[in-house]
Amino acid sequence: MAYKPEPAGLKLRLVAAERLKTVLAGDNFVPLSAADLADGRDRALANRLITTALRRHGQLNFIIHALLEKGMPGKSGTFEAVLRLSLAQLVFLPDLGAHSALFLAVEATKRDPKARHLSGLINAVLRSAQANSAKFGMLSDDLLLSDTFGDTWLEAYGEDAINGFSAALLAGAPLDLTLKQADQDLVDALGAEPLIGDTVRIDQRDRPVEALPGFAEGKWWVQDAASAIPARLLGLNPGDTVLDLCAAPGGKTAQLIKAGYDVTALDADAKRMDRLKENLTRLDYTAKTVVADAGNYAPASAFKGVLLDAPCSATGTFRRHPEVIWHRSVGDVAGRVRLQRALLANAYRCLDSAGVLIYCVCSLEPAEGEEQVDWVLQSLPGLTLWPVTPDELPDLQQAISARGTIRTHPAMHPGGHESGMDGFFVARFRRT
Repeated sequence: MAYKPEPAGLKLRLVAAERLKTVLAGDNFVPLSAADLADGRDRALANRLITTALRRHGQLNFIIHALLEKGMPGKSGTFEAVLRLSLAQLVFLPDLGAHSALFLAVEATKRDPKARHLSGLINAVLRSAQANSAKFGMLSDDLLLSDTFGDTWLEAYGEDAINGFSAALLAGAPLDLTLKQADQDLVDALGAEPLIGDTVRIDQRDRPVEALPGFAEGKWWVQDAASAIPARLLGLNPGDTVLDLCAAPGGKTAQLIKAGYDVTALDADAKRMDRLKENLTRLDYTAKTVVADAGNYAPASAFKGVLLDAPCSATGTFRRHPEVIWHRSVGDVAGRVRLQRALLANAYRCLDSAGVLIYCVCSLEPAEGEEQVDWVLQSLPGLTLWPVTPDELPDLQQAISARGTIRTHPAMHPGGHESGMDGFFVARFRRT
């Protein structure tokens, strides 16, 4: 029998479906790498299909509900992932063509023993979607945000911001870098623009991070503009001891070292701590490192400063991880709130008299941010809020609340830049 080659584009479709399947099951999305697909063009297309399916997840839910009368078949392998990828192409990526979406969806379904009996169904559903693609392409952006958080965000941030959230979700995130030192030639070589502080932004790039100018020489590290704010606010003297809790992968640790502090970086995950050490080595930075539980770590002596970037729902990162909007529940947030309070209590125990505590989370939930400030002031004697002043954040004064805490969100534009930023909450306390 003559060898029959696989249809062009099938492999990338199968790989993309397997990755999307893991995300639908609850994993965080990790872009496909060269180890997954060697061909760079195939890899870029597969990642585009996956990210479009994730960013349009709410709208795809609506379409699937309209087209699958009996709902999603159970125990059907990669069927749902293939369907979502193909619907994303048909409705939202028309430049890729309808024929390949239909043909490759059927072929990919036939390749999966758990889904092959559904090849006729996926063909029928996609043909119906194709016939209604104009209508489905006009679906409301209100469907992009989960009801789990939409009402809370509307109350907290207002309708204009929510519209900005939807736009930011679809646009994705640019690449923000923190520079080790000012270097205009490097900024030009990167094709970057200054943003706020020592953060620069790259809107478009044609190569992986590791291939960008200055990476190998340790001249910068990747860090969203919002994430770079907390470490700038300690206000201590060079040489003062600072504890960075939940430190990996090390962006804030690097900032603290750059500021001249004597830094101890702590994380409970040994593998993540190895990554932190690798990052510091590339930057030619040095810190004391500790693998321990931030909830019960007991240092030999107290620190002048403690920075706690606490585990949280991470809803503020949806530009990079759109899946968090659909993975998180109200119960998840409540569990994070309890953990954050335990970590805050121990951070307080690690803090010297007259010391400074920075608390931050990459969450949009008031329960993990503003409401935690009230808990701290009621529960940790001697801690007072040290308000952030407009002169400390001159390019983002709108992020400073009336009580002096910081709240960023994806509809904010740092330095007037049209791209947004992660959702972050920052509060600064002083111990008396």
